[in-house]
Amino acid sequence: MIPDWTRERQRMVDEQLRRRGITDERVLAAMLEIPRQEFVPIELRVISYRDDPIAIGFGQTISQPYMTALMAQSLELKGTEVILDVGAGSGYAAAVLGALGARVIAIELIAGLALLAAQNLQRTGRAANVQVVTGDGSVGGFASSRFGPTVPVAAASFRVWQLLQPAVSKTCLPAAGSPVSFRTACSIGSSAQRKKAGCAGNEASSIRCASKPTFYVLVC
Repeated sequence: MIPDWTRERQRMVDEQLRRRGITDERVLAAMLEIPRQEFVPIELRVISYRDDPIAIGFGQTISQPYMTALMAQSLELKGTEVILDVGAGSGYAAAVLGALGARVIAIELIAGLALLAAQNLQRTGRAANVQVVTGDGSVGGFASSRFGPTVPVAAASFRVWQLLQPAVSKTCLPAAGSPVSFRTACSIGSSAQRKKAGCAGNEASSIRCASKPTFYVLVC
């Protein structure tokens, strides 16, 4: 029997998100709108809206819905931002961010996953403002002095910045040439990784590690 996906999403929003303090109505609307089941393997779609990560192949998982919503809410998106999503996975988070910002560039190290993400986004009609790129977003950094005040960002390489710069320049730099500033949200998985990064507590408590070395998205 095929689940009632609309009802499943509503239950997810009401029980997993609202009850845990997700209050941004734009984030809640995006989570209610994006069909999460389309971003997980067919054989696991029946558990798409469980309060758990789900395996998506290649040894990777899609984050639990709450983590996706919490990271999106922490960015306080207004709809005008260009967003760099480091670690696209199956494309679900990029789809959510695409509903909240002006444009998303999602980078994924694993070529097979990047292809899967692109296909998922295209199939669900979310590819118009989301671009998936195969590459390594875990090395290097930004020359912050070139762009004025910034939050330190270590999860995106300079070659990724070269890719993103045209979009940033077009979207974020008015004629007066205002500097680009960055906001970040991170998700650090294991307790060992959190300790190494200086983020105490559980995964949820480490979302706003703006000066730490692991980041999830970049917003200008």
